[in-house]
Amino acid sequence: MASGTILWFDCARGYGFVRPLYGPRDAFIHASAIDGASAAALVPGTEVEFELVQTGDGRVVARHLVPRRPEGKRRSDRGRQSGG
Repeated sequence: MASGTILWFDCARGYGFVRPLYGPRDAFIHASAIDGASAAALVPGTEVEFELVQTGDGRVVARHLVPRRPEGKRRSDRGRQSGG
């Protein structure tokens, strides 16, 4: 999974862009690629994790995007307990 921050997201249009922490360029986000949160949660500066995919026409898009909680854990980690 890649990490990065939301540059902008337009809820009315259902798309925006994320800036990967490491990578060649910003990636397109479609509302259908958001897992574990509403599109309204994607305000500029929100830290997220996602998969980067290059499309056949050369565009880079984010898939399976998950906002991170402030302490650095994925929202999907909620409720999981560390075993031992």
